[in-house]
Amino acid sequence: MSKIIDLNENKKKINKKKIFMNLLFIIAFIYIIYAIYLTIKKPTDTVTVESGTLTDDESSTGYIIREETIVKGNNYKNGIYQIVLEGKKAAKNETIFRYYSKNENNIQKKIDEINAKIQTAIEKENTFSSADINNLETQIDDIIQNLKFVTDVQDLEEYKKQISNIILKKATIAGENSKSGSYIKKLINKRKEYEEKLIDGSEFVTAPKSGVVSYRVDGLEEVLSPDSFDSITEEKLNELDVKTGKIVATSTEEAKVINNFNCYIATILNSETAKNVETGKSVLLTLSSGNEVDATVKYKKEQADGKMLIVFELNTLTDELISYRKISFNITWWSYSGIKVPNVSILEDNNQLRYVLKKTTTGLKKCYIKVLKTNDNYSIISSYSNDDLSALGLDASTYEGIDIYDSIMLYPNSNYNYN
Repeated sequence: MSKIIDLNENKKKINKKKIFMNLLFIIAFIYIIYAIYLTIKKPTDTVTVESGTLTDDESSTGYIIREETIVKGNNYKNGIYQIVLEGKKAAKNETIFRYYSKNENNIQKKIDEINAKIQTAIEKENTFSSADINNLETQIDDIIQNLKFVTDVQDLEEYKKQISNIILKKATIAGENSKSGSYIKKLINKRKEYEEKLIDGSEFVTAPKSGVVSYRVDGLEEVLSPDSFDSITEEKLNELDVKTGKIVATSTEEAKVINNFNCYIATILNSETAKNVETGKSVLLTLSSGNEVDATVKYKKEQADGKMLIVFELNTLTDELISYRKISFNITWWSYSGIKVPNVSILEDNNQLRYVLKKTTTGLKKCYIKVLKTNDNYSIISSYSNDDLSALGLDASTYEGIDIYDSIMLYPNSNYNYN
């Protein structure tokens, strides 16, 4: 009895295996038939050819390098009074700032007190109709109106200085015409004495060369200079510990004169484009402000880990970068415009000639193309000229190129029937 049961179990196992093998055979057969169908079926997926632009871009951070000359005097502990303001140009040997004298604050307070006394004396007279005084009063009113919109401390100091000078001019005119003229003249003379004390007690510092004056000194002016390209490495740049986009603080001890005709951005890159780029190549940089600036590859050097140090040279928008040492920016290595097609539409024959299949009223037409530029998804192409066709051994009389608004196969297959 047990033998009969065992035989039945074996038969069941054998039948299950047969069913499983038959099922696999059916699935494989269906797959082969479907593959053949895909090969011979009439294609329907097309794309309309359009014009477009391809770019090769990458983002990075870089260090600003400039020709910067530090300017510093002997009395740097006293603090700076800016004569040439931040970002303004100065000529060679022009006085750009002075150090405060030891009694600067006390003397300035006395000058302010005298200004107030002069203004009070003028207002008490109420006898002036001079057009010059009216003009000066208008100037003061205009400056006061402008003060409502000023947020920069340096601009506030400049406006304060302008008002003080206008009050002095006003007092001089009033002193010549008023009954209390002698009193006002004494105040004016006293003010001049205090101003002379300020000048005598101050150290004035001049520009050693012409350029843009900046008080944003970070101590890296000699470390990052146009003469230091050879010594720059990724490790040394990281050791500087500079934060991206941080504005350099204003110094109260020294200034610098900057050559604003050009500046440089040094960056470490690991892209294939950066590794293959040649010095002198023109690129487009987009700053974090959104402004675009033309630049050239000034210097390149491979690092120990295979990465590339690239230094870009800029000749415009250099003033925009004065406040920064490290910035983020975008590099457009190249930009190319023309007939744009998807890469999946391009096939290659046995002679490594590329072509697309154009849809016509009579079927598919094989059209050889030149690929001018390509990225991961698209290519910029053009048709062959007669000279090109002759050089390639193609028949110019039967050749048909590609133009805008043509329809080409999106996912072509070399087994499709075409003319």
